[in-house]
Amino acid sequence: MDQKEDWTLEDHFKNLVTEARDLYLSDEVPCVDGPPTPLEFHRDWVCPNRPVIFRRCIDHWPALSKWTPAYLRDKIGDQAVTVAVTPNGMADAVYKDKFVMPEERQMKFSSFLDILEKKENKQTQTVVPLQEEGVFYVQKQNSNLLSEFRDIIDDVETELVWASTALGKQPDAVNFWMGEEKAVTSMHKDHYENLYCVISGQKHFILHPPTDLPYIPYGTYPAARYKVTNGEDFDVMDEPDVGEVPWIPIDPVLPNLERWPKYGNSKPVHCTVHAGDVLYLPSLWFHHVRQEHATIAVNFWYDMEYDIKYNYFKFLEGLVKSNQSASVR
Repeated sequence: MDQKEDWTLEDHFKNLVTEARDLYLSDEVPCVDGPPTPLEFHRDWVCPNRPVIFRRCIDHWPALSKWTPAYLRDKIGDQAVTVAVTPNGMADAVYKDKFVMPEERQMKFSSFLDILEKKENKQTQTVVPLQEEGVFYVQKQNSNLLSEFRDIIDDVETELVWASTALGKQPDAVNFWMGEEKAVTSMHKDHYENLYCVISGQKHFILHPPTDLPYIPYGTYPAARYKVTNGEDFDVMDEPDVGEVPWIPIDPVLPNLERWPKYGNSKPVHCTVHAGDVLYLPSLWFHHVRQEHATIAVNFWYDMEYDIKYNYFKFLEGLVKSNQSASVR
């Protein structure tokens, strides 16, 4: 777009998105063989805030060959782990105008594996045991690999040395992920540099750069949590102590463009991360995640630098909110 004195804020938003795509973004997530040097990682990907997939980056981890259901059952089957359970696979997502968190259950890891294996085998049962209803996902994002899964830590690394060197810090959290195909991570952003390592299976990501913010619908929703009540059904229970949560309501797989027409101006980037791959997901990038059944992953969160990029993002966020308020008036 040519510069014009009579541009509206919407014109500037459109120009921002167009220039970002033309100058430094691509239609696909680049793939690079092997781990980068710390200098390459920082210079080529962290500084420009661009995602990348490093292929065959963790092939030396024993976990890639060891972490079969039988091995995990033997090593940590009796270990109590935290499992997120929802009726629909949508944990931490907008449902019926509320931000709904999962029910969290403590169970033996062997019991969790039993449930996944039954669903994978598609066993037909006239009556589904109550404790197995819903969608089960190990997704506790509190460095659970170092606590609940400590007995298999030796099969992986607790940091990516080249990333730690480049970022000048240790990971804030190291998380273990495993769940059903129906378990979905709704679209959101994080204030972390995310190194996402797939051990087995595949993860499917839909990504949006921070510059797409003007076209990403946001709302503020009262917090709630799924809970099985009366020993029978899932219910949605309010969580007043949490307060209201800003979240993205749209499903980028099947976006409702009648309700959120501006989302049609965005251009999502799709990528699949395979076993042995590491996805670098930069801070402030919007992402939505799906997976194959029983996919296992480990991710490293490094706290982002609150530098000029963060300042620009917050400035853009303020402009978007002001523009929305002006449109309502």
